[in-house]
Amino acid sequence: MDGTVLVADDDRTIRTVLTQALTRAGCKVHATSSLMTLMRWVEEGKGDLVISDVVMPDGNGLEALPRISKLRPGLPVIVISAQNTIMTAIQAAEAEAYDYLPKPFDLPDLMKRSARALDMKRRAPVNKAAPPREGGDDLPLVGRTQAMQALYRLVARVMNTDLPVLVTGESGTGKSLIARAIHDFSDRRTLPFVVAQAADLQGVEGPASLLSRAKGGSLVFDEVADYDEETQARIVRMLDMMGDNAPRIMSTSQVDLASRLESGAFRQDLYYRLGGVTLHVPSLRERVDDIPLLADHFLARGERDLGATRRLSNEARDLVRAYSWPGNVRQLENTLRRLMVTSAEAEITRAEVEAVLGNQPAMEPLKGGGEGEKLSSSVARHLRRYFDLHGGALPPPGVYQRILREVEAPLIEIALDATAGNQAKCADLLGINRNTLRKKITDLDIRVTRRRKLM
Repeated sequence: MDGTVLVADDDRTIRTVLTQALTRAGCKVHATSSLMTLMRWVEEGKGDLVISDVVMPDGNGLEALPRISKLRPGLPVIVISAQNTIMTAIQAAEAEAYDYLPKPFDLPDLMKRSARALDMKRRAPVNKAAPPREGGDDLPLVGRTQAMQALYRLVARVMNTDLPVLVTGESGTGKSLIARAIHDFSDRRTLPFVVAQAADLQGVEGPASLLSRAKGGSLVFDEVADYDEETQARIVRMLDMMGDNAPRIMSTSQVDLASRLESGAFRQDLYYRLGGVTLHVPSLRERVDDIPLLADHFLARGERDLGATRRLSNEARDLVRAYSWPGNVRQLENTLRRLMVTSAEAEITRAEVEAVLGNQPAMEPLKGGGEGEKLSSSVARHLRRYFDLHGGALPPPGVYQRILREVEAPLIEIALDATAGNQAKCADLLGINRNTLRKKITDLDIRVTRRRKLM
């Protein structure tokens, strides 16, 4: 790496580590805890790359991006932030940041991005014809886990493209919120946002009426896996006849469309028309560390909407975090709103949480600490719940491989994390051949980083 990097962060440890790493890589580094100092360096023409925090003692790094762009067109800026909402990623993209990483970040990953930023020309600016949507901070798309941060970055990248988007995830994960966010922060934000049901496509005028309502905005096919063959054919014909002023096409599905395709229940031509970019919204079970964040978010919203101040006791918080939440974010929100109304005191107790969760059908809290429970018993409980959630119908074909993949992927990821990304140690820990581990990493699309995390 070659060039001068300007580092702005009020955390001395981060400044020190970045300075050392970048210097070892061959860069010159100027580091500061002040946004004012950073802006002076930019004005003086210093630096080939900026790495900046968002919240600084004397200003906001995101708000400074337009000024940096005006003063030094083409100067790439990598934003790092401890703020963990989708808004940070979207605002960074709208402000034309070169890249965005949440804290804690992987140092090797940041170094690779810095090298690319120094080597590549700055990407073309996005169209800003329409003003940003107000009230975006209210979106319950909150999460600091790697899965959610990756989703945020992907949303920011695709929102101003014309590619069709398929949003997948279990019921209650927030698929419709993702589709709405893509529309509300895109170039089409001033145009209509239309959510279509299967009934909207019936009749001779159904498809044409939908296109007329969308008027070049965004058209979302909700739970498209539930559409019958005739409705799917109508969508294919409608998509084929779209011309100028066509809407952005998005769709949502809580069912694996690939399995429906294999079983012949979903049209192949429609599958490839809708799946330009697939965004998977993880379940709460896949991002347990975000549950306390979401709980605090909903309690704060409840205080604003209901005028009641409530907080979870430590024991109640532990139970909320350990619960399986098969209804995902929607169930969590409804549960907390109910607790805010029914709790007698400002602090919600564990007993109150148990009482509310105990009344929910076919849903059982996880044991959390294990307390002697065998892994096989825990797996069996999750599998029973998986079958129960299909309401008496059978799950899509291919259950065996899907379940093995669900167990195998996190096992390897956790083992890699425990061995700091050392594949030789990981293979030894798992008791498998190293070549076998490499193949599984490739097949399961597992990201391997020998990392040192910074707070």
